[in-house]
Amino acid sequence: MPTYQLQVNGKPHAVDVDSDTPLLYVLRDNLGLHGPKFGCGLGQCGACTVLFNGTATRSCVLPVASVGDARITTLEGLGTPDKPHPVQQAFIDEQAAQCGYCINGMVMTSVSLLAQTARPTEEQIRNTLAGNLCRCGTHTRIIKAVQRAAQTSAKEA
Repeated sequence: MPTYQLQVNGKPHAVDVDSDTPLLYVLRDNLGLHGPKFGCGLGQCGACTVLFNGTATRSCVLPVASVGDARITTLEGLGTPDKPHPVQQAFIDEQAAQCGYCINGMVMTSVSLLAQTARPTEEQIRNTLAGNLCRCGTHTRIIKAVQRAAQTSAKEA
């Protein structure tokens, strides 16, 4: 079994896994990170989203052999309970989670969006988040949370 050197949440990790093992499984099973969730296993629901060099990426369809020296950030790597990332804080402030299953994907995709577009329009937010499946009905709160995070980030800049 090959050993892969990964950069996850700013720390190096060596994992011994088969080359076709999805990154999601490595993150959850080998590194004990449970922010990314298993949803569909097909890269269609967004529950497994991580940041791959800052870009929202579905980890359930990314073989660990394809990661190379990319920087992987999971929900756990964004902020801390004492100092949440601005997007995490905005989701808390807007009470944007209900069951919580989709929130990993919503937050990680929002972080990626705001890194690329500091002040997105509501339409841009909706279009970007459209690939994250949610059945709870907190969509309006999620949109407000992303807008709040954009405003907070603009004030801090």
